[in-house]
Amino acid sequence: MLRQNMPQSGSEQEIIYEGIPASPGIAIAPVHVSARGFAAPDIYEINVTEVEGEQARFMQALDITKRQLVELQSRLEDLSGNNESGIFEAHAMILEDRAVVDRVIQAIGRRQQNAEYAFYAVMQNFLEAMRRIPDPYLRERTADIEDVAQRVLRNFSTEGDVRPLGPEDQHVLVAYDLAPSDTASMNRRHVLGFATEQGSVNSHTAILARSFGIPAVVGLDGAVIDIIALTPSILDGYTGKLILHPAPETLERYRSLMLAKEKVRSSLDAMRGAATETVDGRSLTVSANIELVDELALVKRSGAKGIGLYRTEFLLLNGEEMPDEKQQAEVYTRVAREMAPHTVIIRTLDAGGDKLPVEPLTDPEPNPFLGWRGIRVSLARPAMFREQIRAVLRASAFGKVALMFPMISGISEVTRSKEMVKRCMDELEKEAVPFDHHLPVGIMIEVPAAAICADLLAPEVDFFSIGTNDLIQYTVAADRVNPHVAELYRPTHPGVIRLIKRTIDAATDNGIWTGVCGEMAGDIRLTPLLLGLGVEELSVGPQQVPRVGQVIRSLSHAECAAMADEALRLSRSQDILELSMSLARKHYANLLD
Repeated sequence: MLRQNMPQSGSEQEIIYEGIPASPGIAIAPVHVSARGFAAPDIYEINVTEVEGEQARFMQALDITKRQLVELQSRLEDLSGNNESGIFEAHAMILEDRAVVDRVIQAIGRRQQNAEYAFYAVMQNFLEAMRRIPDPYLRERTADIEDVAQRVLRNFSTEGDVRPLGPEDQHVLVAYDLAPSDTASMNRRHVLGFATEQGSVNSHTAILARSFGIPAVVGLDGAVIDIIALTPSILDGYTGKLILHPAPETLERYRSLMLAKEKVRSSLDAMRGAATETVDGRSLTVSANIELVDELALVKRSGAKGIGLYRTEFLLLNGEEMPDEKQQAEVYTRVAREMAPHTVIIRTLDAGGDKLPVEPLTDPEPNPFLGWRGIRVSLARPAMFREQIRAVLRASAFGKVALMFPMISGISEVTRSKEMVKRCMDELEKEAVPFDHHLPVGIMIEVPAAAICADLLAPEVDFFSIGTNDLIQYTVAADRVNPHVAELYRPTHPGVIRLIKRTIDAATDNGIWTGVCGEMAGDIRLTPLLLGLGVEELSVGPQQVPRVGQVIRSLSHAECAAMADEALRLSRSQDILELSMSLARKHYANLLD
């Protein structure tokens, strides 16, 4: 939703976009816009006297592109002698469209930005409009337009001494959408926050933003088309607002809010490393989730007592080829050494077969969340599975390491996975390669079937880690990133709470511990409930560790246990949430966002 406030005298009108808060925090910086399709060029401001020169540069780039297209058309006619050369004739017609040309000329003067970026912005607006056309034939023509636009951009000269806005500048990123890999690899010193048109509060991208402590807002309709790069902005991840041209009083209010939040962070920082023990003596481990080795410094500063979830997908799938055993072992060893004496739990590959660079699926699965993914892929590709397990075992000689298998649905998957571990141990022993012969092996409980038969699985493993993100969506049959059913994705659904309790009780009866590594672990509204249900470890994003630790120190385990018993008798999600929230407000209202 878009709201406009009246401008102050002599200033731009304040514009407020309202979306969905996805990750708390505030960022104050110029906007940098990233649309879909071809890459954005550098951007810089020009003064009034430079407008005509930039407009001339644009027309020159068009002329060069037209000549290139004529040459390509002629060459193709000579080679093929058929109508395929008409493709480039159609491309040239795009460059003759006066509506496009005039809009770029006007945009250079209105935006007072360099010609190539004005052209890029106009073309992206045009492309976004076409992508939203119901007619599939017209939508497919966007590829032709992108091709022409990319040619034009390559034909701009870069003369002059300019300083473009690049990734080295601090900014708020506005994009149509961001993949989890985009979020994981962004330079967090320069991207102070991001806002997207697509996405949901439960998407992997939003989850990573919360883990990294990056303010984020999703669901900003039309943002990419409407927003001009370099516009001063405030991103409010608490309420889901993106404010452009903020008025002086708005800036002052948000700076005061940032200061207040900073005071809370400072008080939490002072307690980093302190024991995470309730007021009545119940001790819980607060560990960190990581995806990148670069996060280790942040984990150590957070005071986390280990790594409760090392997602290996980024390491394994980020290149054209999967790293081999030696390369993996080097990375796992570094993590183990740096986190010693604390434990590092390494999860084996948890991705669908469509993401495997060694064997991409030719046909997309009709329902990938119920398809070939997680431990199913690893068991089906034993050579790949063996390499990862051997690499983890090698690293176990240099620190405290545990192994964890994802998406377990029954006992046979546990048995087969443990057989592979035993085989790898035998191989390494014969090769005289040192490793931990007592390497702890655990499983993720994220499929309802696993929670229901947790009493059968517990004797076979050393620990459980509840992946609440998938457990919730599988239990309530609602995709957490689908806006049509997002309302049904409820962490406090009675069915979910009962499955968690069943899992914990089965673990306790068999002398093993249970942790939570999903989003619920970092949601401090629900910490009283999880604590009361009997969870012994919470693994959260590094940025969340100090806050979760302080929450635990504020609570009474006995009080939480009594509340959890009452929650298990309730039939409504909202009532269970309110029950947990009542303890949260009572003991740490100042920490709630």
